[in-house]
Amino acid sequence: MIDVLVAGGGPAGLSTAIAAALAGLEAVVVEPRPAPVDKACGEGLMPTGAAALAALGVRPAGHPLRGIRYLDPRGGAEAPFRAGPGLGVRRTTLHAALHARAAEVGVRVEAGRVEDVRQGPDSVRAAGMRARWLVAADGLHSPLRRRLGLELPAGGDRRYGLRRHYAVPPWSGFVEVHWAPRGEAYVTPVGGGLVGVAVLSAERHGYDGHLAGFPALLDRLAGAAPATPVRGAGPMRQRARARVAGRVLLVGDAAGYVDALTGEGVSLAVLSARALAGCLRAGRPEAYERAWRRLSRRHRALTGALLAARRHPASARLIVPAARRLPAVFAATVNALA
Repeated sequence: MIDVLVAGGGPAGLSTAIAAALAGLEAVVVEPRPAPVDKACGEGLMPTGAAALAALGVRPAGHPLRGIRYLDPRGGAEAPFRAGPGLGVRRTTLHAALHARAAEVGVRVEAGRVEDVRQGPDSVRAAGMRARWLVAADGLHSPLRRRLGLELPAGGDRRYGLRRHYAVPPWSGFVEVHWAPRGEAYVTPVGGGLVGVAVLSAERHGYDGHLAGFPALLDRLAGAAPATPVRGAGPMRQRARARVAGRVLLVGDAAGYVDALTGEGVSLAVLSARALAGCLRAGRPEAYERAWRRLSRRHRALTGALLAARRHPASARLIVPAARRLPAVFAATVNALA
């Protein structure tokens, strides 16, 4: 019997397996796709997320991030990170680095899917294996979350994200968040000659249609060649009744997701993975629910507040001016998350 069976070999699943292996537990990952896997992602790691990755022995190549900058047609505001740099990193580069580190620490990755799950008093059977615990890291629209009866109605606006890269040298070391009436555009430097541009909105349009709402950003990208195809994800908001159901635990996007607006998805996944492994090593899986809520509390509160403001045009127009007029508050908020 193995210790930890992980359903899903993305960043959350591999981080969990690596953390478990470093804690002396035998971990096996089941994933149907060969690495590296690309997907729509903002690709920015907060300083705490970058530090958590480094603690796992994962140091992918990327672009250092100095902080967050909010912009609208009237100007902007920026908040440098105080705890050191974050990291802009291509999703495929991050995935490859995690996959390599997993192999180094003895994690076995099996091709396949976890579908039927049978729980007993001291083990879980799934994918033809028996394990002490099963970790569901199967993404935003987690089939295991749904099969276990842990999924709740999402509610709120159904927001979607689209991302493409451009072959252009980064013009800033900050993650830029451009605000417009119908959505946001996120610019993340991920290499010496590459930036990722993601758009988020409750409206359904093509990528170029969304980008047309950000004329200043279009000017920046003038003449830059698209380097990757457009990838999409959504709806963003997903809710889970709990993160622990017997011997099954949820991590990453499968554990519940508010929105990509504050750009903490990967950082929160890595931090939660380390907390989960620690709970299993201590023989206290039930403690993971409280740990997850503590780690995600600020993210859920701030992202929820910004989404509430975004729903009303009058208040949405005040977000960037407020950050500009109250720079200390803006910086404190960013660094509380970072």
